Amino acid sequence: MPAKKNIAVIMGGYSSEKEISLKSGNVVVKHLDTTKYRVFPVHILPERWFIPVNGKKIDINKSDFSATINNEKIKFDCVFNAIHGNPGENGRILAYFDLLDLKYTSAPFYQMALTFNKRDTLSVLKAYNIPVAKSVYLNKGDAVDLDFIVEKLGLPCFVKANSAGSSYGVSKVYKKENLLKAMEYSFTESNEILIESFLDGKEISVGVHDFNGKIEVLPMTEIVSENDFFDYEAKYLGQSQEITPARISEKEKEVLAEMAAKIYRVLGMQGMTRSDFIFVGDTPHFIEMNTVPGLSEASIIPQQAMQAGYTLQDFFGLAIESTLKR
Repeated sequence: MPAKKNIAVIMGGYSSEKEISLKSGNVVVKHLDTTKYRVFPVHILPERWFIPVNGKKIDINKSDFSATINNEKIKFDCVFNAIHGNPGENGRILAYFDLLDLKYTSAPFYQMALTFNKRDTLSVLKAYNIPVAKSVYLNKGDAVDLDFIVEKLGLPCFVKANSAGSSYGVSKVYKKENLLKAMEYSFTESNEILIESFLDGKEISVGVHDFNGKIEVLPMTEIVSENDFFDYEAKYLGQSQEITPARISEKEKEVLAEMAAKIYRVLGMQGMTRSDFIFVGDTPHFIEMNTVPGLSEASIIPQQAMQAGYTLQDFFGLAIESTLKR
């Protein structure tokens, strides 16, 4: 029988999404097949990188990303990236893994950095004729022309932090006088923000992965938020309905699947992603992409994977096997 592969599941991170990431990572640890893998939860936190073992914290040696447990030096065959935000989803830690020649389940660091930057992602996709909302970009310290923003985008509009996830730093603004307060909130998450026109239509979330080199679009999920939009509470505190498969026509599914796969290819993605779209009439408009989507049992990607006939053990295991073959 072949030796078991050592798998590091990295979780935590340096951003507001740390606690969500720890939940995602622990779900992956729980479901990976321990007859094939030795699975190690690795907490990546600003103060310390460590593996929890029997109530102790075993430090990671950052020179080669190894750990010594019971006098055995553990080196890893593959890293399962479950860090939402910095440094997993923005590519920083992946550049470090590249230097160590260590394989990981997500896209390469540059593609991750690009897609973590909402403004840059939209700029690339516009060049490929992907429909998106109208937008205005601002950096911290820029002069703000509220009349221009309202004239270009209309009201309501969305104010978003450029580099943040889980709907942190996002506000829906109905009145011009509330724009500055919303910008201040977004600037707490990022020094760059974007303001987007409101798209009124059905919101659909689409999972895409490329296990073993073949792009597959998963069954789609319709988002029906009980709140004003799909914010943090709607995502994580049960204040939304997530209906899989989505209640859209076969033609709409076909158009959206083709667009989601095209975006995946254009952005050079690998592993699992989740992109959000809003239908305006018959046309899906791209909102944003999550390159380390939530992986708790209640999260959208696991829902879609199970709808497609995967167990979570198979789905997470395929992510690792296709990475090892890459």
